[in-house]
Amino acid sequence: MSSAEETTSQILTTHSVGATVQVVIDTLFARIKAGTYPVDTRLPSERTLASELGVARNTVREALDVLAGQNVIHRRPGSGSFVKYRSDPKPEASYSSLAKEVSPLDHLVVRGILEPELIRLAVINMTPRQIEELDEILSRVEAVRTDPGDFIEAEEDLYRKIAEGTGNPLLHSCYELTIEACRLSYRTALRRRHLTPQRIQDYQKRYNTLFNAIASRDVESAVEFIKLHLIDEQKLLLQEI
Repeated sequence: MSSAEETTSQILTTHSVGATVQVVIDTLFARIKAGTYPVDTRLPSERTLASELGVARNTVREALDVLAGQNVIHRRPGSGSFVKYRSDPKPEASYSSLAKEVSPLDHLVVRGILEPELIRLAVINMTPRQIEELDEILSRVEAVRTDPGDFIEAEEDLYRKIAEGTGNPLLHSCYELTIEACRLSYRTALRRRHLTPQRIQDYQKRYNTLFNAIASRDVESAVEFIKLHLIDEQKLLLQEI
């Protein structure tokens, strides 16, 4: 085991597990902490990890359960395990303070600045694997029928994956701040009121169109889509003012 992996056992030793399970926990956590498995990405399957690490699938499953209990990963039935841990967590207080100053209009203005460039770079730079992961997130978006909370969570993950796909970590971080400011302000509550089943279905069709443009590397169509989408969001906001 590498020195980086050895240090992680100090974090998770409160769990009573077997020695082999602990080794798997340490190994996976070290990889997550080092960025081998970045935040919001899906871990390899239990079968793949078991084969790679030379252990039984039950051992991997128990290790993943521990990591999920520590909020290092999030397990989604039928979809796999996704990384939640951030190596440089941002102070919640700073977001809360900022959110108090961010109005829905402020938020939309920043989106109007960031998202066209976000989309343009993602179309150019996303790897085939990232596009595949984006498709999986889109499936989650499309699976929502009526729950605004579930839809917003899946929608945020969709934008996070696009931001990651730009290949620009600073732009990715800026957009993450936009998402957090939205969540901590009353903008999210406002959106929940408008996310009727019909509007959810409309957004699902829109995001399918956006995904097709990204997957086909059609920069012009993808950027034009997001600009029109933002105009519609602005119209919706103006109804509340």
